[in-house]
Amino acid sequence: MQGRVLIIAGSDPSGGAGIQADVKTVTALGGYAATAITALTVQNTTGVSAVHPVDADIIAAQIKAVLDDIGADAVKIGMLGSVAIVDLVAEMLTPIADDVPVILDPVLVATSGDALAGDGVAAAIVKKLAPLAAIITPNTEEAEALTGAPVKTRADMIAAGEALRRAGADAALVKGGHLPGEKVADVLVRAEGPLWFENRRIETASTHGTGCTLASAVAAGLALGQSRVDAVAAAIGYVHTAIATAPGFGKGRGPLNHAHTVSPTRR
Repeated sequence: MQGRVLIIAGSDPSGGAGIQADVKTVTALGGYAATAITALTVQNTTGVSAVHPVDADIIAAQIKAVLDDIGADAVKIGMLGSVAIVDLVAEMLTPIADDVPVILDPVLVATSGDALAGDGVAAAIVKKLAPLAAIITPNTEEAEALTGAPVKTRADMIAAGEALRRAGADAALVKGGHLPGEKVADVLVRAEGPLWFENRRIETASTHGTGCTLASAVAAGLALGQSRVDAVAAAIGYVHTAIATAPGFGKGRGPLNHAHTVSPTRR
């Protein structure tokens, strides 16, 4: 029996991002979601107004409780918030990372533009967590923060992915949604060479939680036994449809339709 995904991330009360989006995604794709919550945020589609970190010992206890009992076929990491939490999660996952694929979404800034990570977190992610990652999934802005180099072109995206592989990640999925163009191009940088995925750009305000959703979809695919390429391709397709069929909730950057695989689209 496969499909168990341990999600280590922050909570979004509006349901569009974070743990809530992660659980919906893994469930919609046929997996089983377990969680370790790293922070409580106060946010909605218009922005983040407060962040309350969870105590490190409680985060560690959550991770241990899940791994000791349920186990995991993949781990998805989202918002961590501080260098101390990065160090803790790295310590907790090092014993299993060779056997359980870790999908690392380097959450630094919310879709609204609000910061979700403190000083030094980007550097800590590269040093401590990239070496444990089967796939790291930065957008172009996150890739710039992680590598210290501009990411404005397709060549830059490949270079950033290669830099993250040199830092220890087995592969990097660099997402190009923030770059201009009629198509959105994402690139999976791996030992076998870069592999591009393209989709038409959807003009919409419903983009809250796209990064969380994509990383969780990849984790679900790997947990269910898909190959890395198949998991990434399926995840990108899932997110594209989730954006295209978004319910239109909220006054700002609205949530996706995570349930499009299991229920009729709500309009």
